Amino acid sequence: MTASPGALVPVALEAAALAGDLIRSRRPGTLTAKGDRDMASELDFAVERAVRAYLRRRTPDVAVLGEEEGVTGRYDGDLLWALDPIDGTANFVHGMPLTGVSLGLLRGDRPVLGVIDLPFLGARYWAAEHGGAYEGDRRISASRTGGLREAIVAIGDYAVGAGAEEKNVLRLALTDRLAGRVQRVRMLGSAAIDLAWVAEGKLDACVALSNNPWDTAAGVVIAREAGAAVVDLDGSDHTSASTATIAVAPRVAGELLDLVRSWQEVAPPRARGA
Repeated sequence: MTASPGALVPVALEAAALAGDLIRSRRPGTLTAKGDRDMASELDFAVERAVRAYLRRRTPDVAVLGEEEGVTGRYDGDLLWALDPIDGTANFVHGMPLTGVSLGLLRGDRPVLGVIDLPFLGARYWAAEHGGAYEGDRRISASRTGGLREAIVAIGDYAVGAGAEEKNVLRLALTDRLAGRVQRVRMLGSAAIDLAWVAEGKLDACVALSNNPWDTAAGVVIAREAGAAVVDLDGSDHTSASTATIAVAPRVAGELLDLVRSWQEVAPPRARGA
């Protein structure tokens, strides 16, 4: 398929709207355990299947990677949809509004289009590569905060499941380092919201020590198009192969990345590879 990312924006917006409508109108339903303290709701599966069916009709040559059921369609290494039907399932199950739909389009290892719908907050963020970032019809941009002491920084969830204790040594060390330097640290429980709010300037940065394409692809391109730096732990440009996801407003980027580098130097050796 040779369509430009911009040409597929209406498709992605309609798919996200479909998902958002389902989330607003239905209960979570039966919960399925995915491991230690991790779950998918019945509605996660229903939303994913509905969006897959829609994308299959509109873009039959583009495979879909969904969090719950993997890849469907033939993936030729070019374009790939990446979908998290309900990002922040734990929030959703507990009745918290911090949950969203994340639909990104990857070309190779780089996200080139993204839509994030926050159904309970009435916001829909979107961007296509080289086209700017938007919330609805309004163009958005990353914050102009000038230093870490004035910055609000979101961090990703602590780990659960196998190896969680060791992985959380790293996360807790990072939390401690940030808490001593920034204005406030937040944990919102949704990578999609973290990245969208960096794009909109509500957050000055977000740091997640993970990188699942369904969680991050949409938000990465939205934050990037809003002027944020989006990088891996070593400061290299973020791709689907990155080990972490850091999005940061430009005037705070130098300080934050210096902090991350200094934290890596003192983090326990066994935890650095977590």
